[in-house]
Amino acid sequence: MSIYQTLKKEIEKLDLKPEKEEIGQVLEVGDGVARLSGLPYVKNFEVIEFERTKTEGVALNLEEDSVGAIILGDFSRIKESDIAKRTGRILSCPVGEELIGRVVDPLGRPLDGKGQINAEKNYPLERIGPSVMEREPVNSPIHTGIKLIDALIPIGRGQRELLLGDRITDKSPAALTCILNQKKEPKRPICVYVAVGKKEAEIARTVELLRKAGAMDYTIVVAAPASSPVSFWYLAPYAGCAQGEYFMHKGRDALVVYDDLTQHGYAWRQIALVLRRPPGREAYPGDIFYLHSRLLERAAKLSKEKGGGSLTALPIIETQQSDLASYIPTNVISICDGQIFFDAGLYLKGQRPEVNIGLSVSRVGSAAQTKAMKKVAGRLKLELAQFLELEQFLEFIEEVDPETRKRLERGRRVREILKQKMLSPLPFEKEVVAIYAAVEGFLDNVKLEDVGRFEEELFKTIDAEKGEIFEKIRESREFDQEVRSELDKIIHSLVKKYAPEGD
Repeated sequence: MSIYQTLKKEIEKLDLKPEKEEIGQVLEVGDGVARLSGLPYVKNFEVIEFERTKTEGVALNLEEDSVGAIILGDFSRIKESDIAKRTGRILSCPVGEELIGRVVDPLGRPLDGKGQINAEKNYPLERIGPSVMEREPVNSPIHTGIKLIDALIPIGRGQRELLLGDRITDKSPAALTCILNQKKEPKRPICVYVAVGKKEAEIARTVELLRKAGAMDYTIVVAAPASSPVSFWYLAPYAGCAQGEYFMHKGRDALVVYDDLTQHGYAWRQIALVLRRPPGREAYPGDIFYLHSRLLERAAKLSKEKGGGSLTALPIIETQQSDLASYIPTNVISICDGQIFFDAGLYLKGQRPEVNIGLSVSRVGSAAQTKAMKKVAGRLKLELAQFLELEQFLEFIEEVDPETRKRLERGRRVREILKQKMLSPLPFEKEVVAIYAAVEGFLDNVKLEDVGRFEEELFKTIDAEKGEIFEKIRESREFDQEVRSELDKIIHSLVKKYAPEGD
């Protein structure tokens, strides 16, 4: 058989059909953003593929004669005139149980060297939050393990509580303390920690801290370190939210920490300016409010008909010189259901946690507290408010009457008992006991410098002599008369040891 006949036979076997393929061409590329011609029917947030490098991008700007896309990877490899194709896929990431205990990038790719993740489901990064009718009021607490926050600014499951303060303050450690505390909670939520624009060494330290405490057993870390493309900084919070939503839709509780949304705002500003979107205040684009509102609106407590799951959001914002009135902080404050303000002034005075109670609020309030905490915290708010007002007033007065002096001394002891080291969460039942001892005046005869030691010894004494006190509070979530009388006896006997001689 001749070569001609062989070729003819092979060609006849071919089943050639015309295929329609939508392609575009790179016009310019820089700073993680490419501008393309063509692709007239591409959708917003659709994944496109650059043919030569096999790098992916996401379409964001759909203009009349061009498409603006962010590049998911090394943009330096993409050149002018490169061909880009539509994939028909909306950007999504793998979600599910398989990701628990793993460190991933915003696309769900592993960063911890523990092998591939074979997730059964993918969730889109962008999704509209639950409607009003699909939600129900927030009514159960998510304990942070920080006495001051759980008593005065309680956070509920399904709430959005903003943590904000200057760079030096303990915003991130407070959020990590909350994650660590979930290990002891009876209805433990799945936690997602989103690190945006942080140093890789800092992220590694955080992961190691969580691992040593056993918190990685219920935590997913979504990392977009400082060395990653700006597109990953922008996508990381949405990816973390998608991870939490999966568990919410399964009827479970999830907690997402966004650390921090200031870097997220910077990333979007950079992308928007390169995409030539009109700049507004502080050079942010006009949709900077929508950037954060569409993310935080996805946090919710779902109704029983929808499974009753919840997604709690703890966004973190960095302020400049404690300025709460600047652009991004005011935006996020107005979106959230309350804020906890970490005051740099209190931090420098040595108060820990350095929470400014006057500028902090939880709009869910006591609805997100157990009966036991409500009983002791009601008095605490009043005692502390009166003390802070009195302390401010007494800056200008040297002599005070005995009654005022007594109230002042009690207030100082209440403030002292609320002091706590970060990353050392306290179980809910111990918080109740410590606050009860302070507001009922048991510490009035204990020296101020001995309050911390008294608290530690009180916990050890109860564990050794009447461990059932903690057990009853933990299980019943109430603080009944029987528990109260047992506790009074222990505190009275312990106070005698600490009372100054002659009292």
